[in-house]
Amino acid sequence: MTEERPLAEREREMIVEARAEGNAALLSVFTKLSGPGWLQAAITLGGGSLAGSLYLGVLGGYSLLWLQVLAMAMGVIMLSAIGYVTLSTGERPFRAINEHINPVLGWGWALATFSANIVWCLPQFSLGTAAIQQNLLPGLDNDTGKAIICIAILVITAGITLSYDSGSRGIKIYENVLRIVVGAIVVSFFGVVIKLSASDTGGMFSWGAIAKGFVPDLSLLKEPAAGFDSALAATGEYAKFWSDMIVAMQRDVMITAAATAVGINMTFLLPYSLLAKGWDREFRGLAIFDLATGMAVPFVIATGCVVIASATQFHAQPAPGLLGEVDSSGAKIEPAPNLVGPFNGLLETRAKAEAGDEWDQLSDDEKEQRKQALPEADKKMAAMLVKRDAKNLADALQPLTGRVFANYIFGFGVLAMSLSTITILMLISGFTVCEMLGLPPKGKAHRIGAMAPALGVLGPFYWSDAAVWLAVPTSVFGMMLLPIAYGTFFLMMNNKKILGDAMPQGGRRVRWNVLMFIAFALSSYGAGWSVWSKTKWYGVAMVAGFLVLALVVQIARTSKPSTPSESV
Repeated sequence: MTEERPLAEREREMIVEARAEGNAALLSVFTKLSGPGWLQAAITLGGGSLAGSLYLGVLGGYSLLWLQVLAMAMGVIMLSAIGYVTLSTGERPFRAINEHINPVLGWGWALATFSANIVWCLPQFSLGTAAIQQNLLPGLDNDTGKAIICIAILVITAGITLSYDSGSRGIKIYENVLRIVVGAIVVSFFGVVIKLSASDTGGMFSWGAIAKGFVPDLSLLKEPAAGFDSALAATGEYAKFWSDMIVAMQRDVMITAAATAVGINMTFLLPYSLLAKGWDREFRGLAIFDLATGMAVPFVIATGCVVIASATQFHAQPAPGLLGEVDSSGAKIEPAPNLVGPFNGLLETRAKAEAGDEWDQLSDDEKEQRKQALPEADKKMAAMLVKRDAKNLADALQPLTGRVFANYIFGFGVLAMSLSTITILMLISGFTVCEMLGLPPKGKAHRIGAMAPALGVLGPFYWSDAAVWLAVPTSVFGMMLLPIAYGTFFLMMNNKKILGDAMPQGGRRVRWNVLMFIAFALSSYGAGWSVWSKTKWYGVAMVAGFLVLALVVQIARTSKPSTPSESV
């Protein structure tokens, strides 16, 4: 890193001088030098955040705005600990974990990150393509247009990513581009909310209710959001059926969102982006500031705005067209095609609950008749609970915010999400390949590794087929490794051999450990719930097998006589 060192030296001098001048000067320098935190924001603001935020608004209205703030706070705590360990030791974490903790944890961390990068890139290409075809350039809504868009996204993201490998100047260019992209995401969604607040929403938009939504409300883990009360009461004896379904949905989306606000690949990115800039112990305060501002603030604003827009338009509101409504001219409203299947699925679940064991003996026609014969109140509940996507939100916003905001501003924000996430997934893959090969994080190996997620270009064509056999096992592996990664850095933070005199002491150590334990416990609970809800005993077996392997290796390591060259 011969190019980075002179720049890092100048930055170090700026921090030392500013620290002597006072907090205001230090804050100014920290703001100027921030960078890795923006990389973290670029990856966490992706398709998963968008989808999760949309459904949080559908289910909880404004009352779940606090959730992602809490989840990101926990993420900042653990990433700050990872940054502290990395900058205190100057060691690349993969090597340090393998040597000082357990190689199963190190290799599991790397393999989960690499596989997740490839799989999670598939829906990002699909998201970007959909934003262009549905919102920005509808004239390209055909197979040829899809191919053109995918190639363009690949060229743009690959070009941006490869600039990172050209030394300190390339890193600076890369970080500045991502700052602009992340800023565009935030401005786009914030602009939609401001426009929405000035529109006639029939009283659905309320700044007071929005402010109240940032107060944690754990009752939503066991009871439906208040917005569903009247609709539930109308379903009579099946109110409990729908109430249990809503609570299960709320719990699932709350826990999943909390567990995945900071993904496994984000824990891999941070240490290497810090080391690539030549940062060391003097930069530990900057790294924490950078995460709190460059990552947390954009994430909270952008996801919060999506929740607000979704809640205003969708919460406790039946999706248009599913109940046979007509417009002002008397013409039947056509439902969004992507909502018809999920709506019918909810109706079938309700009809099956009423039929009991008899359901399996019914013919397809009889099952359809049972579904159609359900009371209107049940159909209305099903129409409220269907899971909307970005296109549904853009369509719903158009009458209120106008075509420009609903299609172009919102669509540009969605496109920026996909571009930034693809770019970061490529960057992390390059780092991961270099680590597994034991090579410096640059050069040919880094460039080849960075192109692995380019397989995501197939997402718009094959994602629906690949989702089941790729996404589920990869997501389970990534989720179960997240608390294990947290736990690993928890151990490193308390390891005197690793940190030496940099290990926190006294009250400072107590604060770090309390905060890290809370983050670790919440991520463990969330990841455990997510793994169980997706795969049941298959996921439990994966976790148990991984932990047993780690234990066996640890026993073998501790029972092996050490040599002078192996001792630490």
